[in-house]
Amino acid sequence: MILTVLKFNVGYRIWHVFAMILSLAATAAMSHGGLNSSLDPFDSSTWGFGEDPSSNASLSASSTSSSSPSSSLSSSSGDPSLGRPLTPEDLLLGLPAASQEVSPWDVALCVTGTLISCENALVLAVLFYTPTLRAPMFILIGSLAVADLLAGLGLILNFVCTYLVDASLEPVTLLSVGLLIAAFSASVLSILAITVDRYLSLYNALTYHTERTLTFTYVMVLLVWLCGATLGLLPALGWNCLRDAAACSVCRPVTRGNAVALAVAFLLVFALMTQLYLQICRIALRHAQQIAVQHQFLAISTTKGVSTLSAILCAFGACWLPFATYCIVADPSYPAAYTYAAALPAACCSVLNPVIYAFRNPDIQKSLWMACCGCVPSSLSLRPRTSSDV
Repeated sequence: MILTVLKFNVGYRIWHVFAMILSLAATAAMSHGGLNSSLDPFDSSTWGFGEDPSSNASLSASSTSSSSPSSSLSSSSGDPSLGRPLTPEDLLLGLPAASQEVSPWDVALCVTGTLISCENALVLAVLFYTPTLRAPMFILIGSLAVADLLAGLGLILNFVCTYLVDASLEPVTLLSVGLLIAAFSASVLSILAITVDRYLSLYNALTYHTERTLTFTYVMVLLVWLCGATLGLLPALGWNCLRDAAACSVCRPVTRGNAVALAVAFLLVFALMTQLYLQICRIALRHAQQIAVQHQFLAISTTKGVSTLSAILCAFGACWLPFATYCIVADPSYPAAYTYAAALPAACCSVLNPVIYAFRNPDIQKSLWMACCGCVPSSLSLRPRTSSDV
């Protein structure tokens, strides 16, 4: 009889602990989704660990009048940001007593990262499964797609680390920030490499399709990723403000000096791209004037190409210049909404990159039509090639 009672008590307490764990997990999930429950019979703030629900009233009265060291520890170790003291269940299970509210800005960045990942995964699939797309320009487009894909995954990882993982863990924070810096740096440098390739394809038109050009392209891709990886490792190598809040920039845990250096480097890249695009337009206009037989056709095509290149440069500047300028002039005392408002357009640049540099290319369009429909429209096959198609 005694063994039966003991088995019943042990089984009841095991079931009670299991039910409490499920209740805490459900409460954490609902709080992440912005839901609040007004009454939870298994709320850990109502019951103590291992208590009998039938004796809750008497035990709560006795625990209120008790002055034991354990109750004093529970009341003094509470986190003010959570709104109530930490209970033994919170300490045992490692779950927060309450979750922070999900910011709409973070949701927008996460959705943007998902869209970026899907677009660039499609670009990489087309380049990988089409053997004819192995020219230097497609290697550079592939490098840009990989960088933007990592940037999209970095935005998703940042959301997960902020709301689903303990953000106080330094390795998690440094991994998320380092991936974002490396990916976006490689993306910007890949766009610069594409601009250099466009310039060389016009300036050295006769010798462009040679083995030397292919080697030079691989060297550019290698330099792009070396620079991106180096910049991404700087926070992990000590360029962070995890232990010095006064040195933080608007993008924690990046230091203000590091953020200003990255912003200035971007401005230099943008200035170089502007100069190269001006040279491209100048060379294209000169070629159009030299060929008198096709003067009318080339004038129309060149004018369209110049307008397209100008739109590409303006879109790139409109996405990145606000964020770069804000990183230089702002400090952590500025509202966080300003940082999000400047960072979101910069992230949207990676949404536009597949459209500008991949989906507008006639060869990639043909591969997409073949993969989706099994045929190529006649208007696409007869479309003339221009420098803006690259």
